[in-house]
Amino acid sequence: MTNTTKRGMELLHDPTLNKGTGFTAAEREALGLTGLVPEVTETLETQLSRVMEQLAKKATDLDRFIYLMGLLDSNETLFYRTLMSDPARFLQIVYDPTIGDACLNFDHIMRRPLGMYLSITQKGKVKEVLRNWPEKDVRFICVTNGGRILGLGDLGANGMGIPIGKLQLYTATAGVPPQGLLPIYLDAGTNNEPYLADPLYVGLRQHRPPTEELYAFVDEFVEAVQEVFPHCCIHFEDWTGVDAINLLARYRDKVCCYNDDIQGTAGVTLAGVINALKLTGGQLKDQRLLFLGAGSAAIGLANLMVSALGQQGIPADVARQQIRMFDTQGLVVTGRPGLPDHKKPYAKDLPPSQPFDHTSLASECPRIVEAIDDFKPTILIGVSTVSNLFNQDVVEAMARHNAQPIIFPLSNPTVKMELMPDNAYKWTNGTCVYAGGVQLPIVHLNGHTYVPSQANNLYIFPAVGLAILATNAKVVTDEMFIEAAHAVADQVTEEQLKLGMLFPPQSEVLEVAIHTATRVAKLAFDSNLAQVARPDDIEALVRSHVYTPSYA
Repeated sequence: MTNTTKRGMELLHDPTLNKGTGFTAAEREALGLTGLVPEVTETLETQLSRVMEQLAKKATDLDRFIYLMGLLDSNETLFYRTLMSDPARFLQIVYDPTIGDACLNFDHIMRRPLGMYLSITQKGKVKEVLRNWPEKDVRFICVTNGGRILGLGDLGANGMGIPIGKLQLYTATAGVPPQGLLPIYLDAGTNNEPYLADPLYVGLRQHRPPTEELYAFVDEFVEAVQEVFPHCCIHFEDWTGVDAINLLARYRDKVCCYNDDIQGTAGVTLAGVINALKLTGGQLKDQRLLFLGAGSAAIGLANLMVSALGQQGIPADVARQQIRMFDTQGLVVTGRPGLPDHKKPYAKDLPPSQPFDHTSLASECPRIVEAIDDFKPTILIGVSTVSNLFNQDVVEAMARHNAQPIIFPLSNPTVKMELMPDNAYKWTNGTCVYAGGVQLPIVHLNGHTYVPSQANNLYIFPAVGLAILATNAKVVTDEMFIEAAHAVADQVTEEQLKLGMLFPPQSEVLEVAIHTATRVAKLAFDSNLAQVARPDDIEALVRSHVYTPSYA
């Protein structure tokens, strides 16, 4: 029996309580629902079959996204039952790659506000605004200012699709209960002129403020969260690169928070590298990494690699010598005027190069090839958001220096990827170890079948979140993401590795997340970061927090 004081249409309009045709006869009588829903009482599985039938009639994944958001508005349990019934199918609809299209059109397809829109015009009363949220025990806030959405740039309020989608992944892939999740768009304006001129744009119609003003607003927000939601972890998502790095450094040792673009991306890439080295026979300490792109994702991954090598006894300064970065100004070198502080540890004493020309990739690729021939990297990582940046010359240069080059074009959505898998396998004669940022089809080449891996953060951050929930961790550390990376990598079987799979199947993502969360939770207890009593069975503690979508 549903336990609620709501009755009749008020109950049917609450997606967290509504069962639609799933209400029993006794519930209909007791809750004033008789006559308001069809006479039949259906199981959740019957309702799921109707959803599947309706989804099959949709023409595009964006249409399916819109339908699923409508389902979320009416029946939260059925929505999550749908996602969890076939994660490999539905996660790419509610998140990558469809979420990119959804964000570009977010203000035009929005039906009902989900989450909170916290405007800088409310500065000075952020606590009062946060208290308007009906759930008082919020455990995770995913917050963006829309400054750098995926590889699409400044989308302003349209970026709200990202925290909504990220938090749905917490539940769909790791079973984190949805009632404790709060997406927030921190609205300080946008510099996207077409949006400012669009009459349907739903954000603040002003340009972004100076950095000091923005950070003062974020300070108030972070402080307010500590008071209003004292058990909450703040998940920063899709801020501009410099802001992402600075804000993480500003708060990470003071409150429970992390940045998925920095630490989550780093964690899943590290997991991929760990398994790639099982195929190539190399060791992490012997790798040379070349990054195309030197933003927050690249810096976060490089820093996590350095930390992981530190656990193996490699000094940080030695580890950094194995990493080079290429950004819009060319190779990151010492002495470059205006070089940001976060890039300086990775700057090399090499001659400066010319600025990168995004409009003429043909002229830039020889410089990348030159950098490859000079440095001879074993791993090439793309976080540039420049489509097709890894052309045939670049890929063949990697193959010249490596029997099995490790190539990870991680930019997303798909239109921003540096290299598609069919070209990667073709230009290396099937020898490369490949992982992209989105899910891509199997490749058949010269009688062989290759399964391109997806280095998707969904393998990492929801599991870390589940561990944080179970332990009520004080802070979030890089060591947690390193442990999560090893845990994910360890769950790929020998047979899967032989197919080129660097990550577990997404169809098994919930169990993968539970096992990963158990190892991260153990680390939290071992590090004295947990704020709950250590149980004899940590996995049982983790499983006790897992949400199952049901009408029981």
